[in-house]
Amino acid sequence: MTLKTLLLNPPSFENFDGGASSRWPATREIESYWYPVWLAYPAGLLEGSRLLDAPPHHVSAAETIEICKEYEFLVLFTSTVGWEGDQRLAEAIKAANPAIKICFVGPPVTTSPDKALNECLALDFICRREFDYSVVEFAQGKPLSEILGISYRATTANGGYTILHNPDRPQIEDLDAMPWATKIYKRDMDVTRYNVPFLMHPYIALYSTRGCPAQCTFCLWPQTLSGHAWRKRSTDDVAAELKWAKENFPEVKEFFFDDDTFNIQRARTIELCEKLKPLNITWSCTSRVTTEYDTLKAMKEAGCRLLIVGFESGDPQILKNIKKGATVEKARQFAKDCNDLGLTIHGDFILGLPGETKESIRNTINFAKSLDVETIQVSIAHAYPGTEFFDYAEKNGYITNEGAMSDAGGHQMAHIEYPGLPKEYVLEMVHRFYDEYYFRPKAAFRVIWKAVVNRDVPRLYVEAKAFLKLRAERNKMVKDAKKLNAANAVEAGA
Repeated sequence: MTLKTLLLNPPSFENFDGGASSRWPATREIESYWYPVWLAYPAGLLEGSRLLDAPPHHVSAAETIEICKEYEFLVLFTSTVGWEGDQRLAEAIKAANPAIKICFVGPPVTTSPDKALNECLALDFICRREFDYSVVEFAQGKPLSEILGISYRATTANGGYTILHNPDRPQIEDLDAMPWATKIYKRDMDVTRYNVPFLMHPYIALYSTRGCPAQCTFCLWPQTLSGHAWRKRSTDDVAAELKWAKENFPEVKEFFFDDDTFNIQRARTIELCEKLKPLNITWSCTSRVTTEYDTLKAMKEAGCRLLIVGFESGDPQILKNIKKGATVEKARQFAKDCNDLGLTIHGDFILGLPGETKESIRNTINFAKSLDVETIQVSIAHAYPGTEFFDYAEKNGYITNEGAMSDAGGHQMAHIEYPGLPKEYVLEMVHRFYDEYYFRPKAAFRVIWKAVVNRDVPRLYVEAKAFLKLRAERNKMVKDAKKLNAANAVEAGA
């Protein structure tokens, strides 16, 4: 008999974009919810299972605990920022339902399995890296000792325990054998609850590939979960899923490929575009700046509307330091090609990467304004355990705030500090970046005009109000930190 299984993206901070499939787990300035795509696959493999995505459906911790009383097996996708809260939730679930078996999956337990099992005794085991078949095998009755890719506690003769790590599970190669995530969305989720400001609403996210061959030192997913080996679904399977999704979600306005690197292979991208074109759908995806013009043209002709692009920095040395595999010049040409083709760009930038200086931050802000893409996101550099960036920062003593990446509300905090570059300055420059970018008349008009055309004025109002509120809170945080530093300096001088 298969265990009755609940796959959970847990409740957390208000507006917390974390857990399954979130690349930068944190409370967002503007409410954003990404789909828990990773949890959808084992949910589709286990008959009688349920995927509960608590944050967008506003399911509280108390309600989650009550729901867990009905299940025999819980799979919870945790994040570095949400770990402490997820641990307390697991303990409360175990207290309410002592018979339930609990497994955590996600980057933190992949990189620190011993820490996870020692800190949270409510856990029965954890899955490292890709967990699809590991949790399915357990639910179907396979003993822990025989399941690849897991770590668990085993009782010793003196009544204590030791932690055992089974051999790694090979990465999944046959992605066509996996169920369609969109069928789980239809079964378990309300797609109107998912909102990302720069995507059309409602939208649906899915994967067409797994893994990323790029070597970016800061990127969480390839280094902790999906791996660097790039594996792809057949273009026929992807097109068939989108055809089904279009028919079953008539309210959805846009489909989003949330792959690590959707269009990294020219021939495959063009082949897929030929099969998407007859579907007459609007879609968007992630993209690297190394994508050539003819590939972008094929994408546009097949219904592509927007690209999420990790520019990261406008400073050539920073790009080399993080092994981005791209140049400022290439990024400029890419942006021009997209503009010529009518493709919209949402640009991602990060401040506080290795080698960052006040000058390189200014270079990045100026670079972003010269690109003039439609929307941007500016993140504070986070050194997640398991990444090359974390090893570099830890080795050189650059991690501060006792390693805390977020405040009490789950908002991103600068936790990396380089000589001559105070962390408060980096946080202040994040705000200045947004101000200089969006308070330009051209950029402000573009946002407002788009809201009017798409009849999204109410959503723009809510988002602007939330953004300005958080901006004021963070500015106060920066001022308070400066006052404290000044007072400490005076005290030290005395």
